[in-house]
Amino acid sequence: MSAPKSLTTIVSADGQVIIPETVRTLLEWKAGTRLVVENTSDGVLLKPEPVFAETSPEQVFGSLGRRGAPKLMEDMDASILAEAKRRHVGD
Repeated sequence: MSAPKSLTTIVSADGQVIIPETVRTLLEWKAGTRLVVENTSDGVLLKPEPVFAETSPEQVFGSLGRRGAPKLMEDMDASILAEAKRRHVGD
């Protein structure tokens, strides 16, 4: 499902632009949605601001902490398989 391609709007004296309701509804942009504005070679790109800052695995590694000895891959695989079987018994 996509919005019509030829919608127009006007830039106000204050630099404000009204995004047509059909587009806001399609993208689920409610009042107060923060948008990132990017100037691209094709024009201006608007996209929702990320809720969380981008992180790398190195930044969050070990942040949850854990007590006890590390689990072996075989133990983790066996636990995942057992849980999958438990959830799908009778399907």
